[in-house]
Amino acid sequence: MKHLKIIVEKHADGYVAYPVGIKGVVVGEGNTYEQALRDVQSALKFHLETFGPDALDTDEPVLEAFVAEAAI
Repeated sequence: MKHLKIIVEKHADGYVAYPVGIKGVVVGEGNTYEQALRDVQSALKFHLETFGPDALDTDEPVLEAFVAEAAI
């Protein structure tokens, strides 16, 4: 079993979830936090079945993920 860090964002029209640090793009969505998390887990399982175990490999494991704000 592989453990991944998942970012879940709350938007006006629902939630979006995505993993940190994997190859490719995998996104889940839902009306609730839990739905978005379940959806991205399902998408990750499909990604793994479609592209094989190397699809979730990273160069280095993500130890922590932070949310920061910057002015541009």
